[in-house]
Amino acid sequence: MMSEFSHSKADRAPLHYDPIEALAQHHAWALELVSQLDDSQLRTQYHPELSPVGWHLGHCALVEHFWIEEFILGSKADEQLHNLYFPERNFKQERSSRLPSGEALRRWLDSVHRRTLERIAEPPAPMAEHPMMREGYLAHFLEQHYAQHRETMCYCLAARRVGDHERADLPLSEAVRSDPVPSTFVRLPAGHYSVGTNGVRGYDNERPAHTVSIAGSELACSPVTNAQWLAFMSAGGYDSSAPWWSHEGARWLRATGVDCPSTWQMDRVGRFAWKGAHGFKALAAESPVSGVNFYEADAFAAWARARLPHEFEWEAAADLGLLQNIGNVWEWCSNTLAPYPGFRAFPYDGYSTPWFDGHHFVLRGSSIYTDTGLRRHAFRNFFQPHVRHHIGGLRLAFDR
Repeated sequence: MMSEFSHSKADRAPLHYDPIEALAQHHAWALELVSQLDDSQLRTQYHPELSPVGWHLGHCALVEHFWIEEFILGSKADEQLHNLYFPERNFKQERSSRLPSGEALRRWLDSVHRRTLERIAEPPAPMAEHPMMREGYLAHFLEQHYAQHRETMCYCLAARRVGDHERADLPLSEAVRSDPVPSTFVRLPAGHYSVGTNGVRGYDNERPAHTVSIAGSELACSPVTNAQWLAFMSAGGYDSSAPWWSHEGARWLRATGVDCPSTWQMDRVGRFAWKGAHGFKALAAESPVSGVNFYEADAFAAWARARLPHEFEWEAAADLGLLQNIGNVWEWCSNTLAPYPGFRAFPYDGYSTPWFDGHHFVLRGSSIYTDTGLRRHAFRNFFQPHVRHHIGGLRLAFDR
């Protein structure tokens, strides 16, 4: 049984937020995307760590079908759909060849979407009485699940841009600035702070809300910028023998040969542009750097004689209104994902528990692709330290 929800300081969705309306908007976006991409584009795996766009769309529809029709209403499991769209039954590298045509996918999505909205709007008695319907939890859960995959699909679309015809006409980047250290900081006083949430929209790894003790520190007002990252690169930042790289980070760097963020693309004269889901644009000096993994973020922080903040420092400072420019990039934190005291897995054991393995680092904030309904201070994103296909950046912290 699920616990009762309350509405605490950092979990509230925007005023008048309607998860059913938001879910319908995700559905419309998905169908429009299917109409824009041909079968090859829906099936292509554009990045080794990302599934094809068509798989994400089908997976989101199956999740709706599974929780409503199978889990709550007791319909017989559709093993064919499970084998195709549940990740544990279909390895990422095999998904492209198994996907249906775009037209078949569109018809199935439309059917599932209509039924989902009808069921939530007028649930049959067994569904209306189910614990997952309490305080509208199911609608919140399905809408947020879709929102997360929608952001991932934006990463897929950005990866698709690599090597296309636009590469010949990249916008010119701005000049490199030499000062790598932010000039403005905020002081987070030592004390006890509430983190996490008990709200209905909170995932199990965000609950329960609890109090933590934080030593005083300083945090940069804003995330590290492109200009500051260019200065890092100009100073030999990607030299794996440099002292600012951890042992694991240096090993990753030597193995990959990476020399710039994953969202950057160099033109024919050696200047960078930024690539996203909608193509290329000039690399703006003051915009937050993105497309860096934990190893890169950690190395930059060490080079700047700083560190990455712990996620509790970040959440406490954000709740106090001390941090500026939240929402453009996910911000790497120094700690790995771990359960909060009193953690209870919900709605199933595998949602968060497998990632409490000491190998997934937390990111806080949100990115330009993050849906409004996920933009809360308590939200915990997480990736393995080598992953860099997302809009990940960093903010510096100092012990002084």
